[in-house]
Amino acid sequence: MTNMRPTGAALMEKLVSLCKRRGFIFQSSEIYGGINGFWDYGPLGVELKNNLRDAWWDVMVRNPPPGPDGQELQIVGLDCSIISHPRVWEASGHVGGFSDPMQTCRTCKKLFRADHVDELLEEAEWRKALFDAVMEAPADPRKDLRRWAEGKGSKLAPGLPLVQNPAAALASLPTNVHGVPLFRVLLGAVSPCPNCGGELTEPRQFNLMFETHVGAVRDDESKAYLRPETAQGMFYNFKNVLDSSRVKVPFGIAQVGRSFRNEVTPRNYVFRSREFDQMELEWFCHPSEATKWYDFWRSERFRWWESLGLAGENLRLRDHETDELAHYAKDSGGCCDVEYAFPFSGEKGFSELEGVAYRSDFDLTQHSKTSGVKLDYFDQERNERYVPHVIEPAAGLTRGLLAVLCEAYTVDPSRPSPELMRFHPRLAPIKAGVFPLVAKDGLPEIAEALYKDIRRRVGPAQFDEKQSIGKRYARMDEAGTPFCITVDGNTKEDQTVTVRHRDTGEQSRLEIDAVIPYLRQRIGLE
Repeated sequence: MTNMRPTGAALMEKLVSLCKRRGFIFQSSEIYGGINGFWDYGPLGVELKNNLRDAWWDVMVRNPPPGPDGQELQIVGLDCSIISHPRVWEASGHVGGFSDPMQTCRTCKKLFRADHVDELLEEAEWRKALFDAVMEAPADPRKDLRRWAEGKGSKLAPGLPLVQNPAAALASLPTNVHGVPLFRVLLGAVSPCPNCGGELTEPRQFNLMFETHVGAVRDDESKAYLRPETAQGMFYNFKNVLDSSRVKVPFGIAQVGRSFRNEVTPRNYVFRSREFDQMELEWFCHPSEATKWYDFWRSERFRWWESLGLAGENLRLRDHETDELAHYAKDSGGCCDVEYAFPFSGEKGFSELEGVAYRSDFDLTQHSKTSGVKLDYFDQERNERYVPHVIEPAAGLTRGLLAVLCEAYTVDPSRPSPELMRFHPRLAPIKAGVFPLVAKDGLPEIAEALYKDIRRRVGPAQFDEKQSIGKRYARMDEAGTPFCITVDGNTKEDQTVTVRHRDTGEQSRLEIDAVIPYLRQRIGLE
C-alpha cells in the first residue's frame, strides 16, 4: 500500500475535513457561527476518545504494570468536582501565578500570547504575501511595494506601516537593500501583529482561569474558578484516600476529567483549546525513592504511547532544560515530555503529548499550610513520618486523540476511498462492519444476527446493506474499522464468511462460529 498523504497544513486541512464529514469532531455551536476554542465530539469521535480513555484507565488503575521491583502497583481512582473551594487555587499558586504574558494589537485590538507571536507571524497570510512581493520585486522595489500596499496589503495587513503610510515607509527604505534583508526592514525591529501587521503593546500578565460565582449573590465572596487541571483534587483528597482505603505509600491516585483554561489564542484544532480532557496520575512515594519512580514512570509512559501505534520517528521523549522547569521541579528530579510530531509543530518538530514531572512535596505542603490540615504520612515499616514526594504523569486525552488521528490518517489511491484511518484495533470506534453481499436470499438475516452477536460480545459494529460492497468498504475505511465481514452465497452452504483486513485489503474465509473469538483476540480483549 502506498501512503501518499500530505504534510503540514495540507494534512491538517484534509484531516479536519474528514473528521467533520465522518463525525469525529465538530465545531461547537456551529449553527451559531461556532465559538473559538471549543469542540464537540461526534458519534465516531466520542467512541475514539472513550476508547483511549479506557485504555489509559485499564493500564493505570485496573491492570497497572509491575513496578521496578516486579511488585504489583497500588493505584486507585478518583473523580473530583470541576469547581473547588477558591483557596485550593491560592494554595496551588494558580491565582497568583497561573498567567501568560499577553500583547494587544493597537490597530485590530486582538490579544496574543507573547510567546506565540513569532510562531503565529510565520503562519500569517499577509506576511507570506509580503515576502513573495519583496522577492519578486525588481532592483528598485518602491513602485511594486506601493502597488502591493494599496492592493493586496490593504486587505491583508491594514495595520502595517507600509500600508498605512506607504510614502513614509518607502522613503525611509535604505538603498541597495533587496530580498530577505529588505523584507526584514519592512517588518520592523519589533514583531508586528500576526493578524493585521499593526503595532503590539508591551506584554502584560493575563490569568488563564475561568471565573464563575457560586450562589445567588455575585460578589468577591462567591467567586470560584473552573479547574485549570485535575491534579489538585488528588492532593486535597490525599488524606481521604488514605483514611478510606488500604493503600500504603508508595501508591497512586488516578483521575480522568475535564479542565478549562482561558487561552487567548486557542489554535491548532483541538490541540490548544479552552475546554479539554486530562488523564493524570499522582504517584506518592518516600523522598529517597522518588528518583527511582521518576525514571520508572518516564519509561513506562513512553512505552504505553508506543503500544498504541505512535511509534517510530513521530514520537520522542525529551528532558526539560533547566530554564523550562516548572517552579515545583526546579529543586527536584526534573521533568520530561512525551512529544509527538504533529503536522503544525513547525520548526520545533514536536509538541507535548504527556508530561512526567517530579513535583517533590510541593503540593501536599502547600495545601497543608493553607488549610491547616496535616497531609503527611506515617510509614510503619520505616517508623518514620514524612510528607510524600510526588511523581506526576499527566497526559492530555484531547491531545492524545489528535495524535491518534494524525498517525492513523493514510492515503491510498488504489482504494474505493483514497482516505483511510489506520487506528489500533483497540482504539477503533467501530470494531467490525457486517455486510450481506446482496439484500436477498436470506443473507441479510444471517448478517444481522452476526452483527448483533458482535455488538454484544466484541464492541461497536455496523450493519450495512446499502450500495456496492466497494462503497461499503470505503465507508468503513474512513471510519477506521479494522475488519469487514461479508455474508455471501457460500455462507449458507459451508457456514463461512469473508473477513477483509483494513490495513492490507486482504480477504480470507472464516467459519462463522469462529468470527467472535477471532475478533476478540485481534482487538486485544483476550
